[in-house]
Amino acid sequence: MAYTQTRNRLRGRTVLITGASSGIGRSTALEFARASPDELRLVLVARRTDKLNEIATEIAKTVGQGVQVFSLTLDVSDPVEACSIMDKLPAEFRDIDVLVNNAGLAKGAAKAPEISQDEINTMMLTNVNGLINITQAILPVFLKRENGGRGDIINVGSVAGREPYASGSVYCASKAAVRAFTDSIRRELVATRIRVIEIDPGQVETEFSLVRFSGDSAKAASVYVGCEPLTPGDIAELLIFAASRRENVVIADTLVYPNHQQGGAITMHRNL
Repeated sequence: MAYTQTRNRLRGRTVLITGASSGIGRSTALEFARASPDELRLVLVARRTDKLNEIATEIAKTVGQGVQVFSLTLDVSDPVEACSIMDKLPAEFRDIDVLVNNAGLAKGAAKAPEISQDEINTMMLTNVNGLINITQAILPVFLKRENGGRGDIINVGSVAGREPYASGSVYCASKAAVRAFTDSIRRELVATRIRVIEIDPGQVETEFSLVRFSGDSAKAASVYVGCEPLTPGDIAELLIFAASRRENVVIADTLVYPNHQQGGAITMHRNL
């Protein structure tokens, strides 16, 4: 029964996912397609065109032609690109119902005052400015709907936004900003049918650490030594669950981490 309800509630929706080329974003695209294979439109946004095309092909092979996919190469850290995202979408993909703000990254593990300006800018422009700009570009679509507006904004935050750790001050600050922005707009939109949702993962094994350490695979691998991190699919399942609840049900705030991370973000980053 629950599976049928999920399928029915997602049928006909248009879902836009940023950071869709890998990790949580990629798994979320695939999970949405599996959950509603009959009638769904996906807008997949990322910087890597080749990866987006690979995902579109995999979705078609997995569920057939019931899911329409539009791949959009876009860098959310570029304010001009982020703010003009609606202009880049074909007419049939503009009626967005669900926005998944997933694009985000960490760069380096330097401590103040040794953090480079480039790393600061990269994290803040992507994790904070990019998320805000994309949200502001999509929100008017939601607000035009009847009864004050309708739609879902799902922001992928981090446990780091709740519990800062050493060697991650800027990344933690960026995720704390996401949390504050999410809480604020939820209050601003309380009179509408727009749901504002945040999911804060703990340690998830993705390309995150490889990006953080500029492609150093040995350093990236060391983060996961001796533990069993979450998978991108674990987070994707939560995203689909939140998006497929009855319209009056808001899964507003979710913290999820693997069993070994009961101590919080400090445990997660003990190898840095």
